Amino acid sequence: MTNTTTTRCLRVGNREIALDPEGYLINLSDWTPVVAEALASEEGRVLTQEHWEVIDVLRDFYARFEMAPAMRPLVKAVGQALGAEKGKSLHLMKLFPESPAKVGARLAGLPKPTNCL
Repeated sequence: MTNTTTTRCLRVGNREIALDPEGYLINLSDWTPVVAEALASEEGRVLTQEHWEVIDVLRDFYARFEMAPAMRPLVKAVGQALGAEKGKSLHLMKLFPESPAKVGARLAGLPKPTNCL
């Protein structure tokens, strides 16, 4: 069942992007890099090249498995895609201190990972 309750909209240029109560996109097709930047900006976050690498891994994971990864699969996927040094929980926690799997998925325009509270 899809949660269609909208608490707010994110204004990106002349578009209104509908968000669910936790800040995830209602329509995944609304995602663009500009939307990711706007979501990050709302949180006071500036996306660096390292953030974008993880976002790309997240989007690739979702394209292959039709789900956003929880923390362990995310660490493994990042390690396989970007190398052992970046595929560590510590590296991901530096980029997304609150919760790499949840915050990363939100910024990547993906649904909340199913195993994350």
